[in-house]
Amino acid sequence: MDTRVEMDTIRQHLIDPEICIRCNTCEETCPIDAITHDGVNYVVKAEVCNGCMACVPPCPTGAIDNWRHVLRSEAYSVDVQFGWDELPAQDADMNAPAEAAIQSDAPTVASDTVRGSTIAPWSAARPYVQLYTHKAPAMATVVGNYRLTDAAAQSDIRHIVLDFGALPFPVLEGQSIGILPPGMNADGRAHHARQYSIASPRDGERPGYNNVSLTVKRVKHENGDGVCSNYLCDLKKGDVVTVIGPFGNTFLMPNHPDSHLLMICTGTGSAPMRAMTEYRRRRKETGRLMLFFGARTREELPYFGPLTNLPREFIDTNLAFSRTPGQPKRYVQDAMRERADDVARLLDDANTHVYVCGLRGMEDGVLEALEAIAGSHGLDWTALWERLRREGRLHLETY
Repeated sequence: MDTRVEMDTIRQHLIDPEICIRCNTCEETCPIDAITHDGVNYVVKAEVCNGCMACVPPCPTGAIDNWRHVLRSEAYSVDVQFGWDELPAQDADMNAPAEAAIQSDAPTVASDTVRGSTIAPWSAARPYVQLYTHKAPAMATVVGNYRLTDAAAQSDIRHIVLDFGALPFPVLEGQSIGILPPGMNADGRAHHARQYSIASPRDGERPGYNNVSLTVKRVKHENGDGVCSNYLCDLKKGDVVTVIGPFGNTFLMPNHPDSHLLMICTGTGSAPMRAMTEYRRRRKETGRLMLFFGARTREELPYFGPLTNLPREFIDTNLAFSRTPGQPKRYVQDAMRERADDVARLLDDANTHVYVCGLRGMEDGVLEALEAIAGSHGLDWTALWERLRREGRLHLETY
């Protein structure tokens, strides 16, 4: 046996730079600040990480779930990881003998470190993930680019349709894809992929076609325009886009009859909700749909027209606007409290699945509203919350 195995070894947590789409989910999730980033890579501090695994389930691509057995004295430093374009190979001599000992010492994840489900609904269809990578991406052609918000609105939100032609690209509602924008950053490296939720159902934006749609908001920062959002928003029909993915194996809709969807979103977080709603509309499936959708103003609400045209018996839509002139601020959690009786009935139904998507700032308010509604209707929120998570019925995707 190699004597190095008997020395002080660790199972070092690493992030694969080839798969990572720099969405910041891992850094936001880590309870002990073991993850950091620069302008190139997201990395894990070996001296801080305790292997709690809290960051692993929320990662949309699986880039976070990589490990190397190394001598503690030779652990990869943060500066070394920042310089990687790909992960180093595992030294075969450091593998199996240390595996059992290191694994047995790893702590388990506390139940309160992950607020939503880490598994899909039991009846969800099987997703395909990571079919196309940075090294072997898919190419899609733009067949549509439509502005969703009023021309006078501050927010420029687009509905973009990408067609894959004869190239297989199976997706499910709730999954996402990565877009690789062309060009280089200031360091001379290729731009990283940006992640976008799919806004179309599994059979295509146009039924029976091999295409997907995205809901994209043009982003501008003080230090310059958002690279990928502006690239996408400026695309013309016939342009070719480089795509990786698909990603996501938990934020999926149930497929069993009479399942209910309680959907809560803001802005472009409407993308997966649109996909799920459209799938149900085409299939004429039973089960209640209840939507709480927030934006600053009516003019900045994506899909406002189509939403208001859907019949109430199909989907119970509740809109909340936080910046309507002359009106008090109203958020999705306020609308939820106004419909507390109906929300409570859904929460008390074992066929209800809850989906939350939008800015991270909404997450606390939504969970607090659910807790208050449950409590005021005789439901034990602590027990219910745990059951929803365990059964794959509470999904949070905030950014």
